Amino acid sequence: MKRLRLPLAHPLAEVFFAAIQSVTTSMSDSSKGRYRTTAEYFLRYLADHHPGARTVDELRRDPHILGWLTWLSSQHPPLVKSTRSLHVISLRRLIEELAWLHERPALVRLFHPDDVPQPPARLPRPLTPEQDRLIQQELLRRNDVASNALLLIRHTGIRIGECVDLSFDCLRLFAPGQWALHVPLGKLNTERVVPIDDSVCQLVHRLRFFRFLSPVPPDGLLLARRRNRSTLLRDLRTELIQLRTALGIARPIVPHMFRHTFATEMLRSGVSFPALMNLLGHSTPKMTLLYAEFTQTDLQREFRAARSQPRHLVPPPRAATSTIGLKPDLTSTLQALQVAQHVMEMFRRTLSNTSGGASQVLDRLANRLTKIAAELRKLAPK
Repeated sequence: MKRLRLPLAHPLAEVFFAAIQSVTTSMSDSSKGRYRTTAEYFLRYLADHHPGARTVDELRRDPHILGWLTWLSSQHPPLVKSTRSLHVISLRRLIEELAWLHERPALVRLFHPDDVPQPPARLPRPLTPEQDRLIQQELLRRNDVASNALLLIRHTGIRIGECVDLSFDCLRLFAPGQWALHVPLGKLNTERVVPIDDSVCQLVHRLRFFRFLSPVPPDGLLLARRRNRSTLLRDLRTELIQLRTALGIARPIVPHMFRHTFATEMLRSGVSFPALMNLLGHSTPKMTLLYAEFTQTDLQREFRAARSQPRHLVPPPRAATSTIGLKPDLTSTLQALQVAQHVMEMFRRTLSNTSGGASQVLDRLANRLTKIAAELRKLAPK
């Protein structure tokens, strides 16, 4: 969709601009631009299709809001669902702000929860092992600023925006040989410290070396910005596109896929789910589930590892599984029954699925031993 200039001649332009100013006071420039663009689309739609709507009191769900939602869905080329969702959410927030600023509570009912298009189910997008190997090899071979920055993203799971905002002194030493990377305020307005190994420390040291060689004056950041932050982000993405093309990888690859690959790698290496949430800087488990891919192979490996030390239905006896040294008393008799139950359960687990009859006989015997043990315990002195 072609970007439109705000139709300042529209009677509602001033009140919408005031609402934008109020909503986006502490937001980034990109968020402010998104709200302004949404207001442009809505006011241009009103001017073209409902010129009679000139005040906030005249706005109605039908036809103004419903018509605009239909207009958004009919654009050519079509807007992707996530973009439409952002526009709907932005306009709904502006309408809510207008309701508060002009004391018109009825305005909040112009939107319904179902108006926001639901995005399709997102799946983890990690690189395949072969793609990951080829890309890392080529990045190591190139060994320039962009390559080392992309490797840093790959081996720490940080976002590309967090990478370009890293400070020159981002390394933290917690104990001898235990380093961490201080990640500044990012997407969720949170900062965190990510543990790293010696290889990642070397990446940071190489980036520091390149920073010293850069003609850009020192500004406290690890990566030099020739023009601005957006230019640096574009350079990193362009580097990855060129690398993918040189390697003959047909699949589109973006830096954020390194984050998915890191998350999957950590989970398969045994990192717990809560620890992975902290590593990625997520605030909810649902966010982390969108990053880590778990395949049938992973399920089989986890299942085999769990079954290598099974938790038996019958707990193992506290004494040795032998009757040698047992005394002819009630305590030893109960211990012997427990041993018998344990051995029978172990034998039953070794039977194949086709040995259903033998398994049933062992189950009945185990139940009888359980009842006998219960009766014997009644004889114990109280």
